[in-house]
Amino acid sequence: MKTIYKSVLVLIFSVILSSCSEDDDNQVVDPTDDVTEIPENPEPKAIDLSAYDNGSRVMMQAFYWDVEPRFEWWNNLSDKVPGWADAGVDRIWLPPASKGQSGGYSMGYDPSDYFDFGNFEQHGTVETRFGSREELENLISVAHDNKLEVIADIVLNHNSGGGLQYNPFRDKETYTLFDEEHGNASGMFNRNFNHFHPNDISQSDPGNLFFSEQDVDHDVPYVQEWFWEKDNSVAKYYKNTMGFDGWRFDYVKGFEPWVVTEWLDEVGGFSVGENFDGNPDVLRDWIEASGSPAFDFSTFYKLEESLDRFEDLSNLEKDMLWKTHPEKAVTFTANHDTEKDENVDNYIASENKLKAYAYILTHPGYPTIFYLDYENADFQEEIKRMIIIHNSIATGDTEILYSDKDEYIMKRSGTGSNPGLILYISLNNNTKRRTVSSNWNNVTLMDYSGNTTYNPTSDENGMVQIEVPANGYAIYSITE
Repeated sequence: MKTIYKSVLVLIFSVILSSCSEDDDNQVVDPTDDVTEIPENPEPKAIDLSAYDNGSRVMMQAFYWDVEPRFEWWNNLSDKVPGWADAGVDRIWLPPASKGQSGGYSMGYDPSDYFDFGNFEQHGTVETRFGSREELENLISVAHDNKLEVIADIVLNHNSGGGLQYNPFRDKETYTLFDEEHGNASGMFNRNFNHFHPNDISQSDPGNLFFSEQDVDHDVPYVQEWFWEKDNSVAKYYKNTMGFDGWRFDYVKGFEPWVVTEWLDEVGGFSVGENFDGNPDVLRDWIEASGSPAFDFSTFYKLEESLDRFEDLSNLEKDMLWKTHPEKAVTFTANHDTEKDENVDNYIASENKLKAYAYILTHPGYPTIFYLDYENADFQEEIKRMIIIHNSIATGDTEILYSDKDEYIMKRSGTGSNPGLILYISLNNNTKRRTVSSNWNNVTLMDYSGNTTYNPTSDENGMVQIEVPANGYAIYSITE
């Protein structure tokens, strides 16, 4: 009898523990909270998220550094585009599509011939690393058939792969001769030393220089004509002939923002600049000067610091680009540069990547999904669910409800009939619960990420106790 009684006490104590939020020291998380928890509904029915299309979508970065297999990348992407469209992607960002100095090994960031898309024999190959011009044109056509825009990666700062010529401005030979015999087989936009710094027009652009002897001078009228002004300029050829819909501007620290402004004035289209800087003020200044959105490196680094480096989610209270310029902030958790870098402060650890996606896919900004993350079998289904959430109920004003070292809770207020959501992230090793203020009165909630089956009901004032799994995240909204 004593044994049975003791077992009952253990069972009751276990139930009590499971209904409370505990820290590692087994203390209740919020002992001062006097809100009475309303019993959870055991059989809630999810709302149809497709009925709440908020018009938002996501962009896919459709490559990583040194993609494989070489010469088959455009075909590989053509096969994936329909699935990405079904998942809620509206744009694909391609690597620089023209021939680079490294030929069949080039990722395109060493541009030689802006008009060779894999159809001229030079630098040891006809095809680019990614395939032939015909395969690229097919990819763009497939994307358009699936209502996806195609974003061209444009490298305007520097060139590589030209021939040697005597350069009077440097009093030595430099690799600044680009013509049909020297790295520019297309014969379009031939260049020489007059089109690089220094010359008789200007000495240098701002920023740190690499390929310094082939640093393009955008002050030269001939360069402006060929980059964006002429009817067959790079900008207009890419848009009108190849069918690109927008632009990712590489290394914008290397040239003045007016270059981007003039490019966009000529051809328009979606754009985003790579201003590799975690300072949100630097990003804001560039946005104001160029008129273009920018990748939100400030949010990327705050996520890295919060989830990895310092393991302190209170850092997410700090200033980020999306907080002041949500329509100009292109958020991301990884890209081709951060993932190839061995500096641990430049990437988010794999075990924290999904929490980072939960953040960018519920907060304002235009999220970018990284190819290797989406194609990771361990991540794909969760990312798909979060994209659906982003495209439906991630809308309305943003309010941080709670944050400390290991917890972060944020609310999107919704708009009109759209209910919005509550995001709960935890770095704690235990399941956590916390009572917060929602916009929903007497409504049963559920976690649409599928990470917890806990279904609390809010009270008449909207107060509700929500749960997050250990070292994980949950995304709550209403049920029917």
